[in-house]
Amino acid sequence: MYVDMLNQPDLAKYDLSSVEGGLMAGSPCPPELVKKLVFLMDIKEMTIGYGTTENSPVTFLGCPLDNMERKSETIGYIIDHMEAKIVNPTTGQVVPLGMKGEILVRGFCVMLEYWSEQAKTEECISKDGWYKTGDIGSLDAYGYCRIDGRIKDMIIRGGENIYPAEIEQFLHTHPKVKEAQVVGVKDSRMGEEVCACIKLVDGQECTAEEIKTFCKGQIAHFKIPRYVLFVNSFPLTVTGKIQKHKLCEEAERQLKDGK
Repeated sequence: MYVDMLNQPDLAKYDLSSVEGGLMAGSPCPPELVKKLVFLMDIKEMTIGYGTTENSPVTFLGCPLDNMERKSETIGYIIDHMEAKIVNPTTGQVVPLGMKGEILVRGFCVMLEYWSEQAKTEECISKDGWYKTGDIGSLDAYGYCRIDGRIKDMIIRGGENIYPAEIEQFLHTHPKVKEAQVVGVKDSRMGEEVCACIKLVDGQECTAEEIKTFCKGQIAHFKIPRYVLFVNSFPLTVTGKIQKHKLCEEAERQLKDGK
């Protein structure tokens, strides 16, 4: 919704002085988008929230008066009467502040169970009530949390772990990019390769080489997309979230047909 608002050709003609704040939640938001909302729409009290269907409505929430770094790069801090910790997803051990790991939450808003699915419930909720979000992130000394991506979306390229969210956030800084999603596509040599699926700003034209050149020297060389596909839309769930697995399937099909 916010992306479409910013892409409105005649946005500048509207008087938005009555808009004092906004709430961003539901899916990851690139820092560049938050900054554009604040500066182009003058939404100074933009608040970022984070939760899951299993932990409704939110477990982390920012403050409307947070500085720009916290607004654009974190999901806020754990809400009252909730607990959070970051653990090594393999060992379950708590990791130091600032280190990446799986985000776990516990408290009153964690669901009891998946109806009639005990095995699935036990897989994501520990015996002592910790819910495994499946998201990779880190906590700072003030309790603010940064999200790096989904564990299941992680790309393993030649032994290197790559989180798509980091690349997506960088691609959103390109002036011609309206939306960007990054997936891992199968590769016989590297296991997986990075593929960027990009929706351009209306009326703009761009090439794959231009995107790759933009990335060089700005992100690690192994994170630069080997493939760049330009799309008109992304596959969505009924709640409007992007279906990465379907996007991956479509990307692999396009790449195969293009050979």
